[in-house]
Amino acid sequence: MASPRVRRFVGSFRPDSWPFWGIHLLAIFGVIFTGWSWAGFGLAVAFYYARMLFVCTGYHRYFSHRTFKTSRPVQFLLAFLAQTTAQKGVLWWAGHHRRHHKYSDKEGDVHSAKLDGFWWSHVGWIATDDPERDAIDRDRVKDLYRFPELRLLEKVNLLPAVILAVIMLWAGGWHGLLWGFFVSTVLLWHGTSLVNSLNHVIGKRRYDTDDESRNNWWIALLTLGEGWHNNHHHYMTSANQGFRWYEYDVAYYFICFLSAMGIVWDVRVAPDHVVRDEMRRPLPRVTPPVAPPLAPIAAPRMTPRLAPRPGDVVVVEPSTSLPQNG
Repeated sequence: MASPRVRRFVGSFRPDSWPFWGIHLLAIFGVIFTGWSWAGFGLAVAFYYARMLFVCTGYHRYFSHRTFKTSRPVQFLLAFLAQTTAQKGVLWWAGHHRRHHKYSDKEGDVHSAKLDGFWWSHVGWIATDDPERDAIDRDRVKDLYRFPELRLLEKVNLLPAVILAVIMLWAGGWHGLLWGFFVSTVLLWHGTSLVNSLNHVIGKRRYDTDDESRNNWWIALLTLGEGWHNNHHHYMTSANQGFRWYEYDVAYYFICFLSAMGIVWDVRVAPDHVVRDEMRRPLPRVTPPVAPPLAPIAAPRMTPRLAPRPGDVVVVEPSTSLPQNG
């Protein structure tokens, strides 16, 4: 009988997942049949990073963790631009991500590499038929669900991506659509998924969190700063995930730019004492030397006081308490 992981792997190729895999095949065979293009690759990379910026800033740091505040029109714009990546609506995305933090690498985590392996945490949980996974966790996103424009955008969650695809087709023809949308979108899906999968497997742990989150420099390069994942799980409500000057965090730099322009405000960062609270390494165990036993203290010898013998001269000290003669 097949193991649960094998059954899950097979289940990730069910008919309802065919559109997801179809985009992959379209991107791969489109490049094979039309030929490699450095210009096309540059276009794909440009739209990969341009949209990754809104995955980080929109989906993650604003809608999931509310690390800054902004106006309602900008909130809608962040949601629209994030959804050009075809990663469902911001209500769905934020709800699942908040659940991930609550149960990270424990029973209930929707994508745990520790419990369910790499494949499941990377793409399996998305591709498998699961009505509970497809539902919006309204209880976890009550703060967002009250906005009717976000609820509307949730119902047409693929519309922003379709609009971008049409623009790419209009501006660049099949070449623009292939590289600027299909190839860059597939790369985006896997770039985002790296944080769910390998960022809980490969890297260093600065903080003693109760999960397997790690800091990984090359994932941070691919995700504009999201790779400092152990930092993030240590203090999830911080807009910056790079806690050291050398931990590049392009998404945070963008938030700082928006703050300087007055577009966002009340940007939250990790306090100094939180940043300094690194994992404490136990000191080496040292057995204290055993002190030698103390030598017994001899009792002082008491010389017995002898009674005077006949003929001894006895000197009597005058007492000050008696009056003296003379």
